[in-house]
Amino acid sequence: MTSVRVAEFPRDRATVTALLSAYLRTTEAEKAEHGLVVADAPLPDRYAREIADPDAALAGRRVLIATHDGVDCGLVVVSDAGDAAEISRFWTTPTVRGRGIGAALLSAATNLAGRPVRLSVWSWREPAIRLYRRYGFEVVPSWDDRPDLVCLERHE
Repeated sequence: MTSVRVAEFPRDRATVTALLSAYLRTTEAEKAEHGLVVADAPLPDRYAREIADPDAALAGRRVLIATHDGVDCGLVVVSDAGDAAEISRFWTTPTVRGRGIGAALLSAATNLAGRPVRLSVWSWREPAIRLYRRYGFEVVPSWDDRPDLVCLERHE
């Protein structure tokens, strides 16, 4: 069984730290594989700060945690981006993928976000892009100048 809850700090600090660390380290490794960053470089300071002190780094944002069969295994962050809500740090532990956990997180995040809602994803993350498209997100012109980043929005 899968459930999604809003993280409460300090209670969920260790869980958020672990999930953020996995997400950010995996993302940096993938970026290195695609030639966007130097392999084995230290995490950028802003990412290291998120891992070290997620309560402060994510203050003002809503962090959702997915639990499957009693194990915390997914995370997404919802924030106010001015003219839209923004979904970021969307992550599920690889060992539980394909069990609907990502869909549960995305559904909870979009319900919480309101409209419009936007997100960005690396082009090589095709399964995530397919999930976003199933939830009504459409590719839009990029608001971010990083190569290989796909920007999507949902207005309905």
